[in-house]
Amino acid sequence: MKNTFMILVLSLLFVSCKQEIKTADITKLNGYWEIEKVVFEKGEEKDYGMNESFDYFDIKNNKGIRKKVMPQFDGTFLTSDSFENVSVRFKGEQVFLDYKTDYAKWSEELISISDEKLVVKNQEKKEYHYKKAAAINLLEDGKKTK
Repeated sequence: MKNTFMILVLSLLFVSCKQEIKTADITKLNGYWEIEKVVFEKGEEKDYGMNESFDYFDIKNNKGIRKKVMPQFDGTFLTSDSFENVSVRFKGEQVFLDYKTDYAKWSEELISISDEKLVVKNQEKKEYHYKKAAAINLLEDGKKTK
């Protein structure tokens, strides 16, 4: 009985800690995001150090794009013409990012979003933890980064 009560309390605590994501929070997705770690279904983690590419989101009215960009030493980003169309979908208390390319469709659940952190979960139950990224300027040439 004592164990059952403890499990119930922990379950309620876990469920109540989930961030409620509102429509206004979606604008926080816009910008550059660097992956910090992946948390697998059974709790194992894979940490990422320096990343060669960032994810760039540009979303307006719950529709937009995501593309991979590569930071350069002068503070700019290299990009390609490839991107994924993104639609934001609210389903009850859950929020999903629906991706579409000419070749595939998939979804990720938006677990939490803030000005500095982003967590999404894919269909394989892997959680991707991102931090907001900024341009890197190692040249110290005094020029503003883009």
